[in-house]
Amino acid sequence: MKPSTFLKIAGTAAGAAIASRLLAADSYNLNDRVVLITGGSRGLGLVLAREFQARGAKVAICARDAEELLKAESDLQARGSALAVKCDVTNKQEVDDMIDRVVEHFGRIDVLVNNAGIIQVGPLEVMTPADFERAMETHFWGPLNTILGVLPLMREQGEGRIVNVSSIGGKIATPHLIPYSASKFALVGLSRGLRAELAKDNIVVTTVCPGLMRTGSPRNAEFKGNRKAEYAWFSISDSLPFTSIQAERAARQIIRACVKGRAELVVSIQAKAAVLMDQLFPETSAEVTALINRLLPGGNGPSGVRSAKGKDSTSEWSPSVLTMLSERAALRNNEV
Repeated sequence: MKPSTFLKIAGTAAGAAIASRLLAADSYNLNDRVVLITGGSRGLGLVLAREFQARGAKVAICARDAEELLKAESDLQARGSALAVKCDVTNKQEVDDMIDRVVEHFGRIDVLVNNAGIIQVGPLEVMTPADFERAMETHFWGPLNTILGVLPLMREQGEGRIVNVSSIGGKIATPHLIPYSASKFALVGLSRGLRAELAKDNIVVTTVCPGLMRTGSPRNAEFKGNRKAEYAWFSISDSLPFTSIQAERAARQIIRACVKGRAELVVSIQAKAAVLMDQLFPETSAEVTALINRLLPGGNGPSGVRSAKGKDSTSEWSPSVLTMLSERAALRNNEV
């Protein structure tokens, strides 16, 4: 075969494949679909569950805290069809049991959203190997456990959607969030590889990398070192309108990306600008993050390597008028 003929055939096949994918994406209807969301009892996970319900989906959520789950399930059942199952996604047996429970209740799983996560804030000198292990267990092994659990079901059904919620920290290494960032990088690599390999099974994988969102999550993040100072900068950054995005707006973007079958979504203009700068000017980006690190609190705080929740690390700076929007979001999204 002549090279020119081969290129024409290859181009035609590629064009047909892209057109087919676009048509399939546009026709994906969430009405009566079963959506499983990990970490769905509060924060972004709960907001996503509400937004999926608003589009006619049935939702199943899982999380580790039974009390939070009960509140979230009550909230969701008042809006539509919902099921809550207690599950630690780092435990493979619990994941398998949870998936069995969801299938027993709804009969199928059409969409999996891997959203469960932990946030550990503090400089490297107070982080331990155990902190890195916990981050990897939650952000890499947890999603892998759920994905391996639903794949046989989706293959049998002939289709499926998987949304992996990573972070801007999975695209750009973030000072004072190194265990978190490293594990989110791992999730991005896993998610991209899965998209390539699962396309043949009509299973579409979308990688989501949000920037800061006003979910109310800083209250339940973990802080080390100078905990009050760490909580202040993190919670203020998470709350201000010009550094963060409203959780509901982010959730709608994520759902649109799922429906359209997008490969990747970076949420918020600020996050997109940071990723673009890192790609075009990696040296400058590295210098900027190093400068930011110099401005952050040192590791010789009064609490050292001991961690505490944000709600136990308050100061005159947080909560304050600067964190008002995040505090309101915490009330809406079961973070309190």
